[in-house]
Amino acid sequence: MKIKACAKINLMLDIEGKRADGYHELYMVMQSVSLADDVSVEKADGISLTCSAADIPCDKRNIAYKAALAFFEATGIKGGARIDIQKHIPSQAGLAGGSADGAAVIVALDALYETNLHYYELCKIGAKVGADVPFCIVGKTRICRGIGDKMELIRPIEDCYIVIVKPHKDVSTAEAYAAYDAIGWRRKPDQKGIVRAIKFSDLKETARLCENVFEQFIEVGERPAIKAIMRKHGALGSCMSGSGPSIFGIFDTEEKACAALNELKENFEESFLCTPTYYGCRIIEE
Repeated sequence: MKIKACAKINLMLDIEGKRADGYHELYMVMQSVSLADDVSVEKADGISLTCSAADIPCDKRNIAYKAALAFFEATGIKGGARIDIQKHIPSQAGLAGGSADGAAVIVALDALYETNLHYYELCKIGAKVGADVPFCIVGKTRICRGIGDKMELIRPIEDCYIVIVKPHKDVSTAEAYAAYDAIGWRRKPDQKGIVRAIKFSDLKETARLCENVFEQFIEVGERPAIKAIMRKHGALGSCMSGSGPSIFGIFDTEEKACAALNELKENFEESFLCTPTYYGCRIIEE
């Protein structure tokens, strides 16, 4: 079973508070994109994992491995899986690459073992291994609240082209939230405005209202230069995804997006052109 496992971007990310259990209450508008890993899964006696990226752990630390364990625990099936991941989504980039792989494993095992679980049940399994896994299972354009587990499907974003760039410096998610906790105050993004713009198919206004509160207190030195190049080539808006460091720009034509991509690739190897997708994981071969 081969699965296309899509990355996500945060069209909006706001932090609404901190819960008693230490997790943060979030408000996010998430979008799945065509930048994707290729995940192959087949039945086996135990669980094993290989990956094309040398820096990715292939043991129980990997979300895809955890996802297989969670699937068998939830279903009671005494089975196994041989998993291979061909990485295209950058790691530690705020694009949910690991979560996308975990989502793909759950979707593949559901098909391989013919459990025919409802998407709600698949998402429930996914939530046990990562906050972004449920979204990566279903994808599309959604409002995500809580720790990302409360999802509301909204009208798809208008067709567009998205350039994603990962700067050279990584950002620690734990350090990003610690910085928020230390500073406390932040400017609030326009939550209602961006949802209204998406619902009325106003791509220009949607892009203008893209905002991530982490940009208010997380320093990514190359961010201003990346955004300047995107604006130079006609980006309708640009924003950091997740806790960073990746920056995306939204363009209304492929020509403008390619021009930005070509200039950005001169200094940033991990630069990608993609489009919105209407799925999170898709079976491409059985």
